Amino acid sequence: MSGAIALASRPFLANRLKPSFQWKTTNLRYVTASKADRKDRKWYFIVGVATASGIALMYTLDHAAEASSFHLHPLHLKWPHSGLIQTYDTASIRRGYQVYKQVCAACHSMRQIAYRHFVNAFMTEEEAKAEAAEIQVEDGPGDDGKMYMRPGKLLDYLPSPYPNDVMARLANNGALPPDLSLITLARHGGEDYIFALLTGYVDPPAGFPIESYQAYNPYFPNGSAIAMTQQLFDDMLEYEDGTPATQSQMAKDVACFLKWAAEPEHDVRKRWALKLAVMIPPITLALLYWKRHQWTYLKSRQFVFKPPRRPEAPPE
Repeated sequence: MSGAIALASRPFLANRLKPSFQWKTTNLRYVTASKADRKDRKWYFIVGVATASGIALMYTLDHAAEASSFHLHPLHLKWPHSGLIQTYDTASIRRGYQVYKQVCAACHSMRQIAYRHFVNAFMTEEEAKAEAAEIQVEDGPGDDGKMYMRPGKLLDYLPSPYPNDVMARLANNGALPPDLSLITLARHGGEDYIFALLTGYVDPPAGFPIESYQAYNPYFPNGSAIAMTQQLFDDMLEYEDGTPATQSQMAKDVACFLKWAAEPEHDVRKRWALKLAVMIPPITLALLYWKRHQWTYLKSRQFVFKPPRRPEAPPE
C-alpha cells in the first residue's frame, strides 16, 4: 500500500520541489561566476599597478632630464587673472598691445588675431576701427582688374612683418621668429616663460659658445643661445595712461596681452564656471530627492523564502 502511494505522489513531489532545486543550481552558478570575477580582478589590479609604475618612472626620468639641462625654469608668478574668480586686467592688456605694436611687431606676427577681437576686450569699436585704419591692406581686384591698397577694417588681421617664412629667416640670420598668437599655450610656463625670457638676458658665462648675432638667456630652452637680443629697456616708450615704462612693467603687460590673445574666452569660461558652481548643488539635491522618492518602494521591499510544504499523505 505504501509503495503504491509513493509511486502515485512522485510527480506531485517533483513539481513541488522543482523551484527549490532550480534556485540551488542558480546559486551555485553565481558562486562560480564570482570566483572567476575575482580572478579577473586580480589581473586588472596587476595591470593597473604595472601601468601606474611605468607612468611614474617616465615622469621621474623626464623631470630628472629637465633638472640636468642647462636652462632655468621660470618662477610661477601671481598674475591678475590667475585666481579662480579673477579676470583679465584690461588696462594691462591695452598697454601690452602697445608694447607689441611698437616693439614685437617688427619681427613677430599674430596671424590669428583680427582687429574685431579688440572690440569690448580692451578697446571700443571706434578705437578698434581707428587702429585698423592705420594699416594698408591689399585688396581687389577692382573694376580695372588690378589689385589696390585700402585702409584696414575690423575684419582684417594684424599685419605680418614679412611676406613669407623665407624672408623672415633671411632677415634674422636663419632664425624664424615664431607667431605669437598662441605662444603662451605653446611654451611651457605660459606667461611666466614670456616674462622670464624678456627680463632674463645676462652676459654668457666664460667659455660658453655663442655667435656674434646671438644673446645669452638662461630661460631659453634650446641651449640658452637665442637669436633675439634684448628688446625691452627702461623708458623706451611712453604709455598712454602714464604708467612708468620699466622693463618689468612692459614684460608683464605684453605677457598679459599674449595670454589674452591665446585665450580670449578666459573670462567667459570662468563666469560660466561660477554659474555652474552655484546651480549644480541645488540641482544635485533635487535629483537625489527624486531618485530616493522613485526607488524607495523597491529598496524597502523584503523577500522571504518560504520552503515548499511537504504534501500530506492521502488518507488510507
